[in-house]
Amino acid sequence: MTLEQDAVSHLLDPKRKASREGVLRAAAKIAKILPPTPLLPIEIDGMEIFCKAENLQPIGAFKIRGAWHRLSDLNTEDKAKGVVAYSSGNHAQGVAWAAKKLDIAATIIMPQDAPAAKMDNTAALGAKIITYDRMNESREEIAGQISSDTGAIIVPSYDDPWIIEGQGSTMIEAAAQLQAMRSADISHIVACCGGGGLASGGILALANAHITIVEPDGWDDMGNSLRAGHIIPVSDNPPNTACDALQTLRVSERTFDILKECNANAVSVSEVEVENAMRLAYDKLRLIVEPGGAVALAAILGGKVHITSNMVVTLSGGNVDAIQYVRMIGS
Repeated sequence: MTLEQDAVSHLLDPKRKASREGVLRAAAKIAKILPPTPLLPIEIDGMEIFCKAENLQPIGAFKIRGAWHRLSDLNTEDKAKGVVAYSSGNHAQGVAWAAKKLDIAATIIMPQDAPAAKMDNTAALGAKIITYDRMNESREEIAGQISSDTGAIIVPSYDDPWIIEGQGSTMIEAAAQLQAMRSADISHIVACCGGGGLASGGILALANAHITIVEPDGWDDMGNSLRAGHIIPVSDNPPNTACDALQTLRVSERTFDILKECNANAVSVSEVEVENAMRLAYDKLRLIVEPGGAVALAAILGGKVHITSNMVVTLSGGNVDAIQYVRMIGS
């Protein structure tokens, strides 16, 4: 073991809890390979908020952060075994991107109804894709079988300390950017939420901030769980949603516990509110934001989150099929 590895050995234990120390380490690692994404001011109802444009990452989403943090910490033996992940598309691309950079074989399990743009981009990065039925098959079971058969290391999309810490680096960047622009600390994070990796990592990064997580109507299992004090899965026959990136049927203990401990607030938004946010991002910021990446901004526009000074809103992804995008912002 090298001196550097010995110094962070406690951060290499897969049984550990995600921590701010881990978030800071992830941020330092990511800063070596990726430039910061922009933090863009925008005025809404006479108040200024700041949008963290993670849709401008090389893979079009924040998921590149957790994937790089996780895969770059694999030892030589584990790298040789390859990795297996499951995702509707953004985590898939993050893992595929990191695996390509590190010369690791990657298998990605994706739902049959994942956007074509996300499938195509994942395949273009060299990953092997296996599809499944989102509502009737378990992606975790499929990944587990592949790992059992091949020895591949499972890289979950949010239920993993490395993934949470990597996503939390988003707010380490945003905090430095807001300090540089306004000499101010972030007061409130409004985060898009599926499994909760971005939100839980973000609040680990900035423990003194308030946080509100935002989900699509009918897929607000994290919000329902936080209100109940225990994990509640998505109900049977949930509604259709364009927010494919946020269709998590059950959140994890890891992310839930972090958000519960910090007294996270939670709201949900409608499809119409999402369309309005996508349109505003295009009109005012000249940004293409996918439905799931726009829910945090949708909550602001819909008046579901009170705007405060020095509030940061995540635009978490921009991977959307062109036809769907034009239809949604043009309606």
